[in-house]
Amino acid sequence: MNRRVESITEIDFQAYVDDELPPARRIEVEAHIFHHTAEAARVMADLRIRDELRLALADIPRPQRGITIDAALRLERGLSRDRILRRVRSVAAVAILVGVGWLAHVQVGPLGVSQVVASGPPPAYVTDAVMAHRATLVRAAMHSQRGAPTYDPAEIRAATAIVMPTLPQGWEVADLQIFPSMFGPSVEMVIRTEAFGTGSLFAVRPGKFDVVPVSLAHKDDFTVVYWQVGEVAYALVAKADFQDLDKAATGLAETLY
Repeated sequence: MNRRVESITEIDFQAYVDDELPPARRIEVEAHIFHHTAEAARVMADLRIRDELRLALADIPRPQRGITIDAALRLERGLSRDRILRRVRSVAAVAILVGVGWLAHVQVGPLGVSQVVASGPPPAYVTDAVMAHRATLVRAAMHSQRGAPTYDPAEIRAATAIVMPTLPQGWEVADLQIFPSMFGPSVEMVIRTEAFGTGSLFAVRPGKFDVVPVSLAHKDDFTVVYWQVGEVAYALVAKADFQDLDKAATGLAETLY
């Protein structure tokens, strides 16, 4: 019989970062963040801070280690507590905003605000993705420019070190090109789907390791959803509803784990 898994809490995340969980619980936490990219990004950021502190401690000459290590350990524990308090405050703020929004909805009707609000400018590769998409539209309109619909993920990986996601059943690859970008070679794939019609799947190595959950951007008259897994970033570009692209991008991202 399978053992019932208790819900994962912030305390579990912090204990995971501090290497204080038993093996069975660590596996449960890892299984949880495997399916939640936003929480995976937070945990990886905490792990990076922990490792940077440990690396800094390792570089300190031994005669000076006593007092310095104690201070650093106190700092690390303080940072851990601060991270938990910040997250609790964020949850409380969201709860207040939701309550205010519900009250306003009752009194004056729907606010008409999208559920996804950009917190800052999108990464530079989003601009490259839109430019590549525009180029494929021009290419498609030219009879002399025949599309290259052959899709070989292994060949792409060998040539560019870019891992492509597994495409859903029913998606048709209409064209595939290697485009230059400010980050080096990128992959531009024109796809046709029943969900949102024709769009482009763009992939590039932006030069830094990161985990970015599926996010929304609007560029010119296109809708873009983008995300990053490790060394490779991806963008799905189309003239379509955000919900359709978001669902498609989430499915693509899950095939990369």
